[in-house]
Amino acid sequence: MSEEIVYANLKIQDPDKKEETQKSDKCGGKVSADASHSQQKTVLILILLCLLLFIGMGVLGGIFYTTLATEMIKSNQLQSVKEELQENVSLQLKHNLNSSKKIKNLSAMLQSTATQLCRELYSKEPEHKCKPCPKGSEWYKDSCYSQLNQYGTWQESVMACSARNASLLKVKNKDVLEFLKYKKLRYFWLALLPRKDRTQYPLSEKMFLSEESERSTDDIDKKFCGYIDRVNVHYTYCTDQYYIMCEETASKVQVESVLNGLPEDST
Repeated sequence: MSEEIVYANLKIQDPDKKEETQKSDKCGGKVSADASHSQQKTVLILILLCLLLFIGMGVLGGIFYTTLATEMIKSNQLQSVKEELQENVSLQLKHNLNSSKKIKNLSAMLQSTATQLCRELYSKEPEHKCKPCPKGSEWYKDSCYSQLNQYGTWQESVMACSARNASLLKVKNKDVLEFLKYKKLRYFWLALLPRKDRTQYPLSEKMFLSEESERSTDDIDKKFCGYIDRVNVHYTYCTDQYYIMCEETASKVQVESVLNGLPEDST
């Protein structure tokens, strides 16, 4: 009898436990379903964000590529323009250089022609306005020779020529030597180095290497200075009085002076 009562109690308790278990299963299933639904939403949101990010990166990449391509085109265009400008500048410089050379050659040719014409005019009219020398002087090759209307000691002669921005007659090259032999001057001081002894010798090219006269002028009154007598050089006291001739480099012949000096029937 007591066993039946215990069994009955257990059966009564079991339905209660089953009911509680069923209730708990239902609650757990409901909670699990809610959590799964929330996770799905989160995943969908993340996927959507990834898609948006991917799309954004694609758009930015497209914009960057388009901008880069545009800038590359502009850069290539600028480089082409730069190269074209450099080529044009180079061609212009070459053209200017060639033009400058041509102008220089033409100028030299014109100057040479004007000089030749002026020499012809000078041979007919010694004081023609095209002469590139001071009035009263003689034009020979590239030099002007001026004979002063005075006598002087050797040192006075040097100073007189210096005052005219010229130098005392000196045999310094073949042109001067030709001039002296042609003129056969007599008793004109020469810019030669004063000596301690009296001597003489013929005019020659060896005189080109003579030292400058100004290097040794100490005790000039006790020394001998050179003068020309036809085609020979003689030495006498530097304090003696002789003729003075100054020499200076001729200026360039002015083309205008030649053109203006030509006869009307020749122009």
